[in-house]
Amino acid sequence: MSEEVKEDPNVILVALYTIGLGWYCVLWAIGFLGCWAARKRYRLRPRSPLSSAAAPSVPGVSILRPLKGLDTNLYENLESTFTQEYPNYEILLSVADEDDQALSVVRELMSKYPNVDAKIVIGEEVVGINPKVNNLIRSYRQAVNDILWVIDSNVTAHPGTLARAVDALQSRTRSGKQIALVHHVPFAYSTESKIGSRIDEAFLNTNHAKMYLAINTVAIESCVVGKSNLYRRSNLERVNGSLKPIRSTDPNAKQEGLCGLPAFGRFLAEDNMIASAFWHELGYRHDLSCDVARNVVGNVSFMDYVWRRARWIRVRKHMVFTATVLEPFTESIVLSIIGALNLKFFLGLSPWIPVPLHFIVLLIVDLDVYASLAGHPLPESLRWEFIGGWFAREFLALPIFLFAFFGNEVIWRGKRYRVLRNGEADQVQPGKGRTVFSWFQRYRRRKNYELLDTEIQNN
Repeated sequence: MSEEVKEDPNVILVALYTIGLGWYCVLWAIGFLGCWAARKRYRLRPRSPLSSAAAPSVPGVSILRPLKGLDTNLYENLESTFTQEYPNYEILLSVADEDDQALSVVRELMSKYPNVDAKIVIGEEVVGINPKVNNLIRSYRQAVNDILWVIDSNVTAHPGTLARAVDALQSRTRSGKQIALVHHVPFAYSTESKIGSRIDEAFLNTNHAKMYLAINTVAIESCVVGKSNLYRRSNLERVNGSLKPIRSTDPNAKQEGLCGLPAFGRFLAEDNMIASAFWHELGYRHDLSCDVARNVVGNVSFMDYVWRRARWIRVRKHMVFTATVLEPFTESIVLSIIGALNLKFFLGLSPWIPVPLHFIVLLIVDLDVYASLAGHPLPESLRWEFIGGWFAREFLALPIFLFAFFGNEVIWRGKRYRVLRNGEADQVQPGKGRTVFSWFQRYRRRKNYELLDTEIQNN
């Protein structure tokens, strides 16, 4: 009996190291899968037959672009929808305020392309806390076509994107399931040499894209980013974000109560929730076309990047808690340590060999993903700034995660929100929210410190 007790710790230790080695191998397999998917899907982008078809023979599409202010590269971003090689579409450009600066750009483009069916929609309808949804409601209701292409104002699309997306929307999965949504992996393009811009660019074009493609290739769960999404309004009108399957066999059956886009105004990540609703409530699936959503990254400071990542993590924490908890163990720093410890345990290999090798191979894989998405290798002029941003992203991932995980408030478009259960949110009124940094700042004030008027409003 005593011998068995003595052997137990060794058995447990071997089991733990075996699990760790298995995890390490699985994560590398996922990374290679994402790299392979990028090569297979994006290295060749054939022209769709719909591009040159007659207008009556193709389904009509309503392009919805929510606007607010002068985003970086706004003219070129919006112009890319005016120049789509597709014979039957309309564009609805929506702003919440009639004095919005984006309107001058819109009117200039409408004058330049008089033959394009484009309309300006002014005014929002508040259906929830999500400002993007509130902005889109009137365009959503005025759209004449069932197929909607919702595309953010900071995205530029290739002229053949719409035609290829409609092709994908009309297809089915290998198992015969209907495609309800077509999305595009974001590909960041930085116009500034700011540290936050370069880190964001490196993250989106390598690690994020690689994992995004791998998850969507395996397709065991919904995973969608809403930079550029194509779906049918008739499907959206059947779901409400409850994620409860519709049990009726009626092909037109819908959820009870409020459905459609207004039902998703209560979520901050409405794009992900819409995709999840199609997946779980209707039993449909998603697809990626061979195009990217060219996401123009402007002047992003270091703290802008940190808060953006924190927002994503805090929203995901309330939507997919288990996956979010496991996220640190997928990042390169922690993963390289797991790999090194396991190789030392099983092979007696010094950590000074596997850790550098881990990062060298990881960088090679990520640069290959970049080349697939971009259609060309990393330009020499950007090489060192990009690689510097890549290393910064990898080493900052864990600290940012820890900062973000232990909090529930996010800042979006200058407003503060508290993320609630299932990704819903409430707007935090000035003075109601408190963070570690705000308390630390108050603690450091001198006793005779006199508050400014703006600080009185926020305290």
